[in-house]
This record gives sequence, structure tokens and C-alpha cells, in this order.
Amino acid sequence: MSGSQQRRGARTGLLATVCLTAVLAGCAGPAAQPKPAPAAGAAGKVGAAPEAAPLLLPGLARQEEEGGNAAEARQADAAGAALAAAQHWGLDRPPLKAPPRPATRAALTPVQGVKLKDGRPPVVFRVPTEDKVVFLTVDDGYEKDPEFSKMAAELGIPLSAFLSDYLVRDNYGYYRDLHKQGVEINNHTINHRNLKVLDYETQRQEICNQQDQLEQQIGVRPRLFRPPYGEYNDDTLRAAASCGVQAVPLWNEEAFPDHMEWRYDDRKLHPGDIILTHFRGVSDWKATMPDLLRKVVNDVTAAGFSLGRLDDYL
Repeated sequence: MSGSQQRRGARTGLLATVCLTAVLAGCAGPAAQPKPAPAAGAAGKVGAAPEAAPLLLPGLARQEEEGGNAAEARQADAAGAALAAAQHWGLDRPPLKAPPRPATRAALTPVQGVKLKDGRPPVVFRVPTEDKVVFLTVDDGYEKDPEFSKMAAELGIPLSAFLSDYLVRDNYGYYRDLHKQGVEINNHTINHRNLKVLDYETQRQEICNQQDQLEQQIGVRPRLFRPPYGEYNDDTLRAAASCGVQAVPLWNEEAFPDHMEWRYDDRKLHPGDIILTHFRGVSDWKATMPDLLRKVVNDVTAAGFSLGRLDDYL
């Protein structure tokens, strides 16, 4: 063995002895961490690790690194899945992720878009929020397209449905399945009549009987009610309150597969806007429910908004 090899072997043995001693004392830093150079005038003293340096055993450092890598991998997988779903359903880009569900529903005040009266559920055209979020609501229940429910589930699109019994009584199972995948089911009366021309007791039957029917069929008594055609009077609100309705959401925009109709002249989305559409299909629109959802998601995303679930805010 040459002299240089002997010196290297001696240094290696000394380093191993120092590291073992430090580990047994419980104060060893990572093996790969270089020791600081001795301060001037400190020749002959063993340099100590800086006080600010974290002291981690190699095993803990590996766990921390592996945990970070796993989180990054999960994020990458989620982004890849979102992109694949968007491409599969023909979207321009994946939908923006909605903000977290509010811990509590904010108390409503009489601002623009909200009408309040003592003893009556609030009437809401626009949800008071600063989040760049809008809400998609689907009315009636005529079209029961399995591709629509599949598309909403795969894209993670939150919806709120407002059902009329006369259109859905032949297949409540479709809406039970929608509810299981996270769609809230709400009240749109038994027979979809213009409530404004009916007496109080008839209005109450239309609203409260549908509350009972949805509770029986879906398993949850609705909190939200939307009057057909958006037509209501004080008797409507009084009747709705009598059977447990907590809010009456109307809408700002109405969506179709090929265009959006706007309530206001600026023709753009605002935080808290409620978008109305319907369970319709080719016989009415010459297009499908997935065509409708594609148009809505593309428009909302292009405007920099995400879609939230109305029931989380009202």
C-alpha cells in the first residue's frame, strides 16, 4: 500500500470514529453536511456546527424529503387527471378550482341582489361574496342524461338542482344518483305552475307537498326553493317559510348550449352570480346536456371564475 493510500485510510477511520461518537451523544448532523472552517485564531480546536443549523438524523431527513416528494407527486397526478378529463370532455382547459367551502354561511343583509323581509325567506339574485365564484343551478328535471351526470362527476363540477315532481316522478333514481355524487336537490314545486296567480293555500300545497316528496324520495328536506318562472308574491314566501324553506335563489344569467342570456347590461359575470339552466336535450335545444355544460364551464373559466355549490353559501 502506498503512503497516500495509508493516509486516506487513516482519515476515513478517524471520520467514522468521530461520526459514531456524535450519533451516540445524540447530536450528529447529516453525514453529508460539511464541517465549518475553524475561525481565525482557533487552530487546534474542533469546529462545532453553527447553532442555527437544524440537527436532523439522516432517517428523519429522508422521511421529510420523501413526504415532500409524495405531496408533489399527488399534486402532479391530480393536475394530470384534471387535464385528461378536460380533454376527454372537449373543454378548452380544466375548470378553475372553487375556493374552500365557507365554514359558515354568511348572514344576508339587504344589499344589491338580496331582498329581505321579516318572517320570510330571503330572495337572492346574487350571493354576497368577494370570491371569484359563480353558481350553476339546473331546473325542472325533464332530461335525464347519464352522460351529463358522468361529465359533471369526472370534471368535479358542483351543481344545485331544483326539481318539479311532475317531470321527475318517473325516474327519481336518476336524481338520487346525482345527489350521491354531491348535487344538492332543491324544490321547484309539484306542478311548475305560476304561483303568483294562485291563492295562498294552493301555493302552499305546491311548495310543501314537493318538500315532502323530495324528503321521501331523496332523503333530505330541501332548504332552498325556486318559484317557477321566477314569479312570486308575499303569499309565496309565506307559504315557503311555513314548510322549512330558508332561502329563495333566483338568477342573474341563463345558460344555453350556444349562448348566455344576461340580466344586466354589462353582460359579464360578477362574484356570487347565479346561473340558471334546465334539464333539456336535443328535442328542445338541438344539443345535449354535455354540450350545455361544456359551454358554461368554458365561459366561466375564460372569465377567470370557478363554479361553486350554491347550497354551501345560502
